[in-house]
Amino acid sequence: MTKTWLAVGAATLGLGAAGVLAAEQQGVSKNEIVIGSIQDLSGPIAGFGKQVRLGMMLRVDEINEQGGINGRKLKLLVEDSAYDPKKAVLAAQKLVNQDKIFIMAGHIGTAQNLAAMPVQFEKNIVNFFPVTAAREMYEPFNRLKYSFAATYYDQMRTALPKLVKDKSAKKVCTMYQDDEFGLEVVRGAEAGLKTINVELAEKTSYKRGATDFSSQVARMKAAGCDLVVLGTIIRETIGAIAESRKTGFSPTFLGSSAAYTDLIHKLGGKAMDGLYATMTVQNPYADEASQQISFWAKKYKTKFTDDPTVFSVYGYNIIDTFARAAAKAGANLTTDTFIKAMDSMTIESDMFGSAPATFTPTKHLGSDLSRLSQLQDGRWKVVSDYIKPN
Repeated sequence: MTKTWLAVGAATLGLGAAGVLAAEQQGVSKNEIVIGSIQDLSGPIAGFGKQVRLGMMLRVDEINEQGGINGRKLKLLVEDSAYDPKKAVLAAQKLVNQDKIFIMAGHIGTAQNLAAMPVQFEKNIVNFFPVTAAREMYEPFNRLKYSFAATYYDQMRTALPKLVKDKSAKKVCTMYQDDEFGLEVVRGAEAGLKTINVELAEKTSYKRGATDFSSQVARMKAAGCDLVVLGTIIRETIGAIAESRKTGFSPTFLGSSAAYTDLIHKLGGKAMDGLYATMTVQNPYADEASQQISFWAKKYKTKFTDDPTVFSVYGYNIIDTFARAAAKAGANLTTDTFIKAMDSMTIESDMFGSAPATFTPTKHLGSDLSRLSQLQDGRWKVVSDYIKPN
């Protein structure tokens, strides 16, 4: 009888210990919340990755200086993917299994996110506000996916018909990166053109990392294109436009939010003037008329001795929204309480002009709105209001 009760007692203690372990939330301790992020710090879009990281660091430092979230400080761990999906998987495995992060925030790149998400989801870790506007960041629906950016598909679907009409374009073509990012830009362009009974006159692609675009430009020039949709990022945008200018090919160029960066005019110079890009938040110039943006930009530059960019803003806002939801979740921060908080969040437009965002238990894309900006005299100027998708 004694042995029986001892066995029952041991079993009960075992269950109790298991219950305590089950209640523990990875990445959350009494004093700390561990946030993971994967950026390109050494590959073709390292310029973006660096900016996102610094923007995230700025907001993390501000929050920690103010006491953290419900008494917990934020710890940000950033791994480098070099914009390589295979390296992104390795980075995710390290962050999830070794560093024991609570959440993955601001991971950059479409293919990289798609490769890494299974590693996270296996451990019930939210993929929060990835820096890519691909539809797969919130579709198909998954409780662990949250996205903030109007998709490349919707950006092109809404902006392209407007620009075709404004420019009286006769032949629309596209040059795009041969991966899921580039294809989403093309799909959106085709969907938008369909609404005005127009088809792409020429489609030409390039492999990720390419540096020579002479054959692609020659094809579009031969086709007589007067408006070109660019499914490109930094150096490919610059390379395509520079090659076009060199050969006397002068169509209207339209890029997605992936091409909306100060690096285009800083690296490409005067030849980049005239480029249109879809966007949401304004590029934060230090001498901006808005005193709030100017103050923020100067604070950023003082801290990092570098000018902030729109990608710095993305990083800053990603951490800011995470902090709001984590605070709303309360002292008992778990994946479930965080999701419950996010699923009732409404975020108003901020000083950078972001579109208002809402989240519900069935809607994990904050906003599908975007607008147009154009490079004029080496500076991005907002040239349209938010364009609502049809």
